[in-house]
Amino acid sequence: MSDRTDGLIARLQARHPNLIDLSLGRIQRILAALGDPQRRLPPVLHVAGTNGKGSTCAFMRAIGEAAGLRVHVFISPHLVRFNERIRLAGTLVSDSLLEAAVGTVERVNADAPLSVFETIQAAAFLLFAQTPADLCVLEVGLGGRWDATNVVEHPAACAITSISMDHREFLGDTLGKIAGEKAGIIKPGVPVATGCQPAEAMAVIEAQAAAMAAPLLRRDHEWSIAATPGGLAWHDAATDLALPFPSLAGAHQHDNAGIAVAAIRAARLGIGEAAIAAGIARATWPARLQRLHGALAQSLPAGWELWLDGGHNQGGGAAIGAFLATWTDRPTHVVVGMKKSKDSAGFLAPILAHAATLWAVAEPGQHLAMAVGDIVAASGGVALPGPTVAAALAALPREQPARVLICGSLYLAGEVLKADGTLPT
Repeated sequence: MSDRTDGLIARLQARHPNLIDLSLGRIQRILAALGDPQRRLPPVLHVAGTNGKGSTCAFMRAIGEAAGLRVHVFISPHLVRFNERIRLAGTLVSDSLLEAAVGTVERVNADAPLSVFETIQAAAFLLFAQTPADLCVLEVGLGGRWDATNVVEHPAACAITSISMDHREFLGDTLGKIAGEKAGIIKPGVPVATGCQPAEAMAVIEAQAAAMAAPLLRRDHEWSIAATPGGLAWHDAATDLALPFPSLAGAHQHDNAGIAVAAIRAARLGIGEAAIAAGIARATWPARLQRLHGALAQSLPAGWELWLDGGHNQGGGAAIGAFLATWTDRPTHVVVGMKKSKDSAGFLAPILAHAATLWAVAEPGQHLAMAVGDIVAASGGVALPGPTVAAALAALPREQPARVLICGSLYLAGEVLKADGTLPT
């Protein structure tokens, strides 16, 4: 993050201390005062979910750009630079444009209540409306129904990725309640694509789609995707697509890629098979089973591999565990740092069987880092105290070549990317 953006965000946090305050009233008020820029956007793809929504947005962006479209993107959270949250027609927002847009929002808002997320969301809508583009991809920040992105009245299509237990203090303590919040993005008559879901979550999504008369596109019902020897076979009632394997690692990315294709086709953007295939093969998304090659990776012995993933809940742990099960040719050492309040035991359970060693860490700059001792306890005493990433990497047994996976928190991932010198672009 640049010094200019650092100062901007610090000022926002000082003036608007509420980081999360789920409601639409404040964002609707400020957007109305700004001339409702959210009504002057190119076709919008709106994406909610617990796990995979960022990856799905990455596939959507890559497909759109492969078709020659200029694509706006809003995501959260960022990993290293706050500018990562806003991409204008393919390029990360500059410090000067971000400062100007936030300044406009603050000036128009005066001293009325507005959260940091709402301020940035309003600035993003303002920038999106001012910058010509052909497509806009919006990632929900938290939940869906009361998220500040949910003011777009008629998106071209919606998507709901995998739902699991997370953010229970805001969204509810059952999959059904959480699914109800995610399904709050479904709009009357707007198609909504979804992938593999627990039965409890799918029932809620189906009911909401029916109530909104929204065409529901479910994996293995209205569309399907399956691995073949040469890639992926995507199918719906009208089309069969032969696609390459996704550029993003892990079988769970097949689901995210399929959701992206289903939503883009439902949005009737005129994107053909060649661009869809190219986008699936080119998409990039940092800290999602990303192999690192920078300073941290080079601190390991020759022939070793260093990987990074931001997964941090039960669903993320399950996806990581399934991926680690495919690594059978050498040991895997797992380094875990998590955010306070997360279900660390639930996250670790699918991973433990695949870890030659497990290390608990908390980086000095890691936001709301869980104590190392709490991670050790959640592992049933299996984890060793790092207590930092660098210390854990230095202490790894070196008898044979191995892989190392760092995981557990997007905030940890940001610190690791900075230490490795691998910055999102």
